[in-house]
Amino acid sequence: MKVGKIISIEFDKFKVRLFNTTSTSVVTIEGRVYYFGNIGSYLKVRNVLGDQIICEITAVLDYVSSSNASSTYNLDSNKEYLLKPIGTLDSNGSFSMGVSIFPSLYSDVEIVLSEDLDNILLTPDNSERGKIHNSFFLGKSRNMLNYDICLNVDKFFNIHTAVIGNTGSGKSNTITHILQEILRMEDNSAIGSKIIIFDTNGEYKRAFSTDANLSKEIKVSFMKPNLSKDTDENYQPFYLPYFLLNLDEWLSFLMASERVQKPFWDQVLQESYKFYKIKNAESDEILNEFSNYIKWKIWNMIKNICDSVTSDTTKMTSIKGVIASIHSLVNQFVANDVTKGINDIKNFLTAFEILSSLNYGNNEGAVSESLKKVIQDGEKPEFVHIVDNKKLKECLMESDDSFSKINVEQALSTANKKLLPGEYFDYTFLKHAAEMVLIDEGAKGNLRVREFTSTMLTRLDYFMHNPECEFMRDEANNKFINPSDYLTKVFNISDNKIPQTQLFIIDTSEIGMESLELLTSVVCRLIFDYRKKLTGEKRRHCPIHLVMDEAHRYIKKDTSYILKENIYEKIAREGRKYSMYLLISSQRPSELSPTVLSQCGNYIVHRIQNEVDMKYVYSVLPFFSDDFVNILSFASEY
Repeated sequence: MKVGKIISIEFDKFKVRLFNTTSTSVVTIEGRVYYFGNIGSYLKVRNVLGDQIICEITAVLDYVSSSNASSTYNLDSNKEYLLKPIGTLDSNGSFSMGVSIFPSLYSDVEIVLSEDLDNILLTPDNSERGKIHNSFFLGKSRNMLNYDICLNVDKFFNIHTAVIGNTGSGKSNTITHILQEILRMEDNSAIGSKIIIFDTNGEYKRAFSTDANLSKEIKVSFMKPNLSKDTDENYQPFYLPYFLLNLDEWLSFLMASERVQKPFWDQVLQESYKFYKIKNAESDEILNEFSNYIKWKIWNMIKNICDSVTSDTTKMTSIKGVIASIHSLVNQFVANDVTKGINDIKNFLTAFEILSSLNYGNNEGAVSESLKKVIQDGEKPEFVHIVDNKKLKECLMESDDSFSKINVEQALSTANKKLLPGEYFDYTFLKHAAEMVLIDEGAKGNLRVREFTSTMLTRLDYFMHNPECEFMRDEANNKFINPSDYLTKVFNISDNKIPQTQLFIIDTSEIGMESLELLTSVVCRLIFDYRKKLTGEKRRHCPIHLVMDEAHRYIKKDTSYILKENIYEKIAREGRKYSMYLLISSQRPSELSPTVLSQCGNYIVHRIQNEVDMKYVYSVLPFFSDDFVNILSFASEY
């Protein structure tokens, strides 16, 4: 039905004057009532190709004129509309945002029918609303009376989505409604997908419990970190093993700086891994290899001190300090479990403790000369025996107070055995390893290393002892071999085409901000790395949707603390290639990463009253003009 004609055309707006016969803004067409006169409702106009340009009414004006154009075209009405072009619906029923060919002056303006909206929201072959697999019901339109807004399932879930709005505006209800609509369908395509909800407020469990009327084929798992006996028994404990963290994730959690503390912490992880290998050596050969490495490290510390340009008194005092610290460290390390390899290290320390004695302030080269003698020459194992308080004598037989010479070639080979990402090591050795690295750096002359790493080591104590981090430290239940094993056992993510469980809800309401950031980023990174390894058709099987509740808490705009890689931005940019999608919910869009928000293709915007948030949404979202900012502050949903 035609209601008026275009009398002015600009790049971003059209002016329409209504016919004098258009006396009201309500018409009935084929039994359906259309109310087109309110701001926010839609009209359409055709260009020379016959394409329909869909426009939104942004202003209603009062105008009186007796010009020739008004009489010629029967435009003597006193009402005008300002229209904002949104997109183009071509003759094939395909809709695209924007306008390429504009309409002519005095083109007819028509009412947008429900069939037009069907073509916009649904693809032509999926235009039957309510049909299984094809569409889901989102809600009723405020602008098109009695029009059910049904969105195409594939189009909606095949791209990232953002649900933003003030607190209490209905974001969680919107997400719950969308997921329930999908999961209630019988024999639907959701069976082949997986949804993981990071529930920061603990409000999704009730929405997807047994009385949610979900399809019988849909299985739901409720999980919670640090699960206590008093917690609802329907929850399962959630674990995130510490050894699955990569270097950047450790640095983020420990609030470490990249330039100074990154190499320090990398050394700590490597030394902790070697301590674990010594303690759990499956053979004497492995034990001897790693004990040889520790002696080589101590040898280097002592040599660095001896090479410094200071007096013998200063050198020997420093050496005794290093030996005392290492002795204490070894005693803590072994506890009551004294092994052959540990005795070897202890005897080595005792020997150099004796050698570092002073005679009238002079060591007489006892330490420097002995450093050369304890290095193994050739492949044959040799032993050194403590003879008196100043000298060492080579022996061919091992005795109770002897130690094997250092095989430098083997030590260098051991040093190159790096801890691989996701490989297990014992976290209880982290403090010992950190102390070892601190002693090593001090021996090199870096006397302020403890000062530079104090904050990070305080955070390490938080990880080691705080109950909030128990879900990462629980050795009894963190029985996972590697990242793939973890994803299979916790999320049923594997190469199988149909997953066993479709919906996972992780209640993170009782953990702090730091643990929340770590939990979400590590889980997202593990899943992304897994999906990235898939090839061909496997990438399209079993897509994964990550629902990030209160996303501003961890998908932050200021991400300098994350150091190198922001996994959320990486998923936003590349996730679609691997059938991995984000559905983010936030009440503070201005605090969200602009990269993540700009990569979303679907936006469900509820009321936003904060001016900073409104302007930020306007600056990030495409295809919106200045008036959109004003709409956000008044509309309950857009």
